Amino acid sequence: MRTRFLFSSLLAACAFGAPLAGADEPKSLVEPGAKVKKLAGDMKFTEGPVWVAADKKLIFSDIPNSKLMQWKEGDGLSVYRESEQANGNVLDLEGRLVSCQHKARNLVRTEKDGKITVLADRFDGKRFNSPNDVAVRSDGTLWFTDPPWGLTEKGELPGHFVFKLDPKTGKVEAVIKDLAMPNGIVFSPDESRLYVADTGGNARHPDPAFHKLPAGIHCYEVGKDGVLGKKLFTIPEGSDGMKVDAKGNLYTTHGKVKVYDPAGKLLEAIAVPEGPANLCFGGDDYKTLFITARTSLYSVRVVNPGLKPGGMK
Repeated sequence: MRTRFLFSSLLAACAFGAPLAGADEPKSLVEPGAKVKKLAGDMKFTEGPVWVAADKKLIFSDIPNSKLMQWKEGDGLSVYRESEQANGNVLDLEGRLVSCQHKARNLVRTEKDGKITVLADRFDGKRFNSPNDVAVRSDGTLWFTDPPWGLTEKGELPGHFVFKLDPKTGKVEAVIKDLAMPNGIVFSPDESRLYVADTGGNARHPDPAFHKLPAGIHCYEVGKDGVLGKKLFTIPEGSDGMKVDAKGNLYTTHGKVKVYDPAGKLLEAIAVPEGPANLCFGGDDYKTLFITARTSLYSVRVVNPGLKPGGMK
């Protein structure tokens, strides 16, 4: 198809290190002279970074070690707390940490006093597969993906869904049911769009019809009432975790950090020493891009500030 050919050409151009700038963007979205630098290492598989502005620190997951880690300028790396293989993390509207836990197959919230509250672990009476990544909307609802990557037993659900949770009522709604392996998830700055990454067909899906679905990053329309609308377009490329900057550019993790404009056009590919799994913006000006990549944590300074997390609104 012509669209696939166009994206293939763009990807090929970036593979040779040539950033592809949009009409309103600089030649590179990386700050002039900035380099990707390693902040910490010697972990097993890092994921789910979230910047906590109040404490000027980063919290992220080391999944196999069942630990939430923290990094702070001057203090370096330390353990934030134990987890049950936490993966994706986000701040809710009150600045509390919400985590997707693989092993526990649930969503939990870390309260201000350190206590852990289980927000949800089931849909229609059946346990989740292994919640992977989560995004918060301005109405407080939590939207999360539920593939079986952390599942060590047979799943109870008939598919791998994207869910919407209202923490006030505990209501869980399946908003997307037709993806093979939903992974990263993020809203656009104005919340009129929802991006969901599908890493593609996998024999672990209970329905064989999903085994050969291609990978893609799907962009959906979202109404002002928070109701999911039609699919607007698909980027024919998989991703793990994703974030957006204040201009609505989408930062993805697939081999490199690949940046797309709001229309799905590839702008740039940023090489990282290890394969990136997730990222977030932070620092005082939200222009530091933190990248969790396999055994390590990296950062690079970028031109556009990131979108502040829900807990900062």
